[in-house]
Amino acid sequence: MQLSFWEQETYFKNIDVLIVGSGIVGLNAALHLKKQQPQLKVLVAERGLLPTGASSKNAGFACFGSPSEMLDDLQHHSEDEVFGLVERRWKGLKRLRQNLGDTAIDYHRWGGYELFEPQQQALYQSCLEQLPYLNKQLQSIVGQAEVFQSADEKISQFGFKGVQHLLLSTAEGQIDTGKMILALTQKVQAMGVLVLNGLEMQSLEEDEQGITAVTAQGLNLRARAALVATNGFAQKLLPTLQVQPARAQVLITKPIEHLKLKGTFHYDRGYYYFRNIGNRVLFGGGRNLAIETETTTELGLTELIQERLDNLLHEVILPGTPFEVEHRWSGIMGMGVGNAKTTLVQRVSERISCAVRLGGMGIAIGSLVGEEGAELVLQQV
Repeated sequence: MQLSFWEQETYFKNIDVLIVGSGIVGLNAALHLKKQQPQLKVLVAERGLLPTGASSKNAGFACFGSPSEMLDDLQHHSEDEVFGLVERRWKGLKRLRQNLGDTAIDYHRWGGYELFEPQQQALYQSCLEQLPYLNKQLQSIVGQAEVFQSADEKISQFGFKGVQHLLLSTAEGQIDTGKMILALTQKVQAMGVLVLNGLEMQSLEEDEQGITAVTAQGLNLRARAALVATNGFAQKLLPTLQVQPARAQVLITKPIEHLKLKGTFHYDRGYYYFRNIGNRVLFGGGRNLAIETETTTELGLTELIQERLDNLLHEVILPGTPFEVEHRWSGIMGMGVGNAKTTLVQRVSERISCAVRLGGMGIAIGSLVGEEGAELVLQQV
């Protein structure tokens, strides 16, 4: 890539902080840096035309955990760890809404539901029995009593087939993630942050004065410090990080007349999830059908999972309702290894930090993780 003198001077000279990744974490890190130290020259580099991972490719659930997920987490982690993570998610959602405003991200608090099939009666019973305990824990976080409630009466209202029980999360909402990324990008650009798309980092090399970023475009960048915020792709730059990619496949229907669904829905222990977008249904998941295949950084679709999504739409979610799928896509999340659910925000070396491993909860936790990553960088510049 050949640059003019003007381009070199304007864009690439005297960079204080290089942020790799223009998703929710990278942009929130840039936002925090400029709020704390407006004089910093911050460059956000994104290898794709748009954020490549999951920030604008996910389902847009403003959620912080379902009853069965919390109870499952309590089997592997302490009470403080589990509800500490729930609190971080809730605070992250509040921060996202504070930063951008509900209108800009199309936020609606229409509630979220967890579906239980007849063969999940034991799991449902366990959740139901623990609702008072979970609600007591959540009241101190959300500031509301009875966050989780039984909602069996809505099964027929929504038109589901083969669903025996519903649990409602009254505090769950939904957003438009395309609008979120656009609003975040515009906000940081208005503060003087440079956001460059189509610029892929291949390596970060460090010396006493700063870091050199080698790009696929043949352009070497110098900066005083770097923050890697590429989540599921982080191992490509930092191979020792304990974060693994997880592909999520998604589809959306054409508009459906008199659609009965309103809200967000978790099905089969959260491996499937769907919601309304106006009078369309967005539906994703199925990673559990082929965990090894879906542990990948390759965007793409598989016949196995797409067929399963189609079948569940026909048999469970929209039985007897004619519909057509308009579009299908995938995104890449960053997950912990084993039962690890904590985010990975740490200094990797003297001048390189990372803020990754959002565990499929990027909408909820990304704003806080970005700020925490920025705080590490502020110690390095």
